[in-house]
Amino acid sequence: MPLSRRTLLSAAAAGLLPVAAAGRASARPRLPETYVVSDEPGILPEGIAIGPDGTMVVGSDGTGRLFRGHVDRPRLRPFPAAGIPERASTLGVRLDPAGRVVSVGGAVLSVHGRDGALISRATAPDGPLGPPRLNDLAVTPGAVYVTDWANPSVLRAELRAGLLGPLEPWLDFRPALPGFPAQYWLLNGIVADPAGRTLLVASNGTEALWRVDTATRRIDAVDLGEPSFGPDGMVLSGRTLYAVLNYGAPTGVYVARLDDALRTGRVVHRITDAPLVSPTTLARHGGRLYVVNSQLDSRPGTPPYTVTALPDPACAER
Repeated sequence: MPLSRRTLLSAAAAGLLPVAAAGRASARPRLPETYVVSDEPGILPEGIAIGPDGTMVVGSDGTGRLFRGHVDRPRLRPFPAAGIPERASTLGVRLDPAGRVVSVGGAVLSVHGRDGALISRATAPDGPLGPPRLNDLAVTPGAVYVTDWANPSVLRAELRAGLLGPLEPWLDFRPALPGFPAQYWLLNGIVADPAGRTLLVASNGTEALWRVDTATRRIDAVDLGEPSFGPDGMVLSGRTLYAVLNYGAPTGVYVARLDDALRTGRVVHRITDAPLVSPTTLARHGGRLYVVNSQLDSRPGTPPYTVTALPDPACAER
């Protein structure tokens, strides 16, 4: 029996549906695998933050400048952050819930608006062993916590709507932990749970990860079942910890599952075969990890200075 015109049109439409869907899928832009922070000699990128909208901000250890881009585009541009030329190095970078850029370097903690205007800044006093070298920061509801590479200390400043209170010493690891080394503690990455009740602080020097209760300031080692685990930069997402290791272990990105109290856990993924160059820290967005290739081990490095995107192995499990 010959098919009706309506039947033929329905069949044709049905046959075209998969093609149209495939066309729409292929039309989606492919995200870059490598992002160029700068081609300028001596930039040496170090810290990174990515907001919910895909805005990417990277700090320069070599010059103190900030660079901004988007995960959709392969190149970043200088971010016109007021007051940054006064800071020779920018290490830790975070974006607060309003998209303001919070960053540290030298002895200075700064908050900048989306337009680069300086909203607030605070200067750290000298620590027990000399001038500070602020390394990384964690933004919590109402406060920001900062690690000091040059002193075994965590500093704290109140943070309200982008305005900083005084940046003051908050925790000295040595009296709190009998047996903590007199030198080479090298406090580095720091992250917090969403409520700001618990901090995880990395120490390259002790090759360990430390848990700090912000109410009691009690410090405990986090047991991950690893002989050494002293990360540089970290990201905490729920009970999943993403960490860059570049000291005391094969270089790469490590993913650990922690218990509800963030006291114990185990490493479930190791990415040690990726093309990374002196990685320092990372950010997480849209099922990918964005890892900074600092080139700090070969100063002043060779342009271009880049960020490498990797699949988030934890996403494949969901």
